[in-house]
Amino acid sequence: MANYEQKLADLGMKIPSILMPRKDVDLSKWAVVACDQFTSEPEYWEEVAADVGDAPSTLHLIYPEVYLNEADKDQRIDRINAKMDEYLREGILEAHEPALFLLRRDTPHSPSRWGVIAALDLERYDFSKDSTSLIRATEGTILDRIPPRKQIRKNAAVELPHIMVLVEDPQKTLIEALRNHVQDYEKVYDFDLMKDGGHLTGYKVDRPDLLENFASSLEKLADPRSFAERYGTEDVLLFAMGDGNHSLATAKSVWEDLNAANPKDPAIMEHPARWALVEIENIYDDGLVFEPIHRVVFDSDFSTFEGELKKLGRVSFKDCNSVEEVVEKVEKSGDPQVIGFLDSKRTGIFTIHDSNYTIAAGTTQAAIDALTEKGTNEVDYIHGLEATESLGRRKGNFGLILPSLDKSDFFKTVIQDGALPRKTFSMGEANEKRYYVEARKIKQYY
Repeated sequence: MANYEQKLADLGMKIPSILMPRKDVDLSKWAVVACDQFTSEPEYWEEVAADVGDAPSTLHLIYPEVYLNEADKDQRIDRINAKMDEYLREGILEAHEPALFLLRRDTPHSPSRWGVIAALDLERYDFSKDSTSLIRATEGTILDRIPPRKQIRKNAAVELPHIMVLVEDPQKTLIEALRNHVQDYEKVYDFDLMKDGGHLTGYKVDRPDLLENFASSLEKLADPRSFAERYGTEDVLLFAMGDGNHSLATAKSVWEDLNAANPKDPAIMEHPARWALVEIENIYDDGLVFEPIHRVVFDSDFSTFEGELKKLGRVSFKDCNSVEEVVEKVEKSGDPQVIGFLDSKRTGIFTIHDSNYTIAAGTTQAAIDALTEKGTNEVDYIHGLEATESLGRRKGNFGLILPSLDKSDFFKTVIQDGALPRKTFSMGEANEKRYYVEARKIKQYY
């Protein structure tokens, strides 16, 4: 094992052997957006299916969550797993020698955002709210979201990540240092993403000297002494979940089951399912923008929601002239908290004094949970203002507009307060989410 490999292993990371489609595959059809996007817009996924047809595509390897309530769920999962086997058997997916992939993403909203594809050790990850592990969840994990994902992964031959993990590197010593040598790398892919997803370019990083520098920089970020000086604790948070928390939690659950089923097998700790493929990004990347995740509640009304809010603090409502005015007031808020509201009749803001929760997302979620626990309402979490207004204006629905989270306070908040309320933030708009491109084998027999 090379020196840098041992350093990375000590920090919960592994340099993976990445699977990529063979050269004749059309990557613009291969890559589709994360399965948990556009969950209230089946027409989006219908258009993707029409564009892809029978071409090799990650669409055939994932389960778009817009279809989670369909009747033939088990049959769809069987088809997904069978297609994974087919792509490996027929050589549609080909393995690269172990390397990091450095990628650049250009979108309509951002000129560039950089990330590194690597594998993280699930033994170093704990998604519980008060976790002090090296790899942590940053939002509350909804346990009932794990079983359907787990049903796919437990029999899957490969994994395809839409997981984005954050490091806090204000001096830009890690990913940006790799970016400085981009002209020296082999270009693995360079193509336009479908459905206004922007452009993606990927490079293979396998030079030992650069990998050694990368590992040393990561060591410095994880130094317990400097961490204690900044945050008053030596429980280092090196990798914080950005997107895909439930996918990583699913990988953890599958790994724990596998480990528990093979207690006397010493080789189990080398099983590929112990690791999960992720994209790592610097929270200080100029192209990384934290967007709020808004809510749409179905089959409810203003008075019912207001009643639940009033159980959480002192509440008042004020009408606004436009959604733009709502957004402006929400983004300027802090204490007291401000939540935007819109339905078929109203556009305005709730102001909440003395809330039981630290941030507006927590107050909002508590009120929504009180509604959905009664079993009469459903909620969808929306990435983007336009979809929130479109759905929220429909009769019987309402939309809730939340403020964005200051990313400079992100790590400090998670360290001091534990996991944030679920669906507190989003890394960019819906079409800026990770598109499935790279894969990795997670079964031993392949």
